[in-house]
Amino acid sequence: MRHRVAGRRLSRTREHRLAMRRNLVASLIQHETVSTTIEKAKEVKAFAEKLITLAKKGTLSARRRAIALLGNRVIYDYEDGKAVKKGTIIGKLFSELGPRYLDRPGGYTRIIRLSLRRLGDNGQLVLLQFVGKDEGLKKEPRAAAKKGSRKKAKKAVEVEEIAEAEETTESSSQEDQADRQ
Repeated sequence: MRHRVAGRRLSRTREHRLAMRRNLVASLIQHETVSTTIEKAKEVKAFAEKLITLAKKGTLSARRRAIALLGNRVIYDYEDGKAVKKGTIIGKLFSELGPRYLDRPGGYTRIIRLSLRRLGDNGQLVLLQFVGKDEGLKKEPRAAAKKGSRKKAKKAVEVEEIAEAEETTESSSQEDQADRQ
């Protein structure tokens, strides 16, 4: 029985799970989106969010803690067939991602299910990615939240259409007057 046992085994040893988690999060930080299976994404999401929370602090002890948890892999970019060093994972985490989510209380990543299945074992594929810079901060009010709100929304659309029609008639009448003179 697995009562009160947290985490997924993912058919791997403890060391393999730890290495996989570090590699997936490092790739997520580097590319800001990763395609993986749903089970791996759910397991890695919490670890990635803890690292972002550390990056928001920005202190030296937080940076050392992140290096201890993740390692400090170098980011290479290929230009003209040659590998060029662009920085490190921890550098990007603390200089770009931490400040990006400074005002956000949590929920830095999202899982988007894909309709694709993996060819070998038919595993469910998902995209694990960071929430965009502007997304999620502004919540739009739902039109169908209460009874009668559809009517209000419909009236608002009608009022906007009437206002636009009036503006076009005013502008056309002003153009006619300008033509007469």
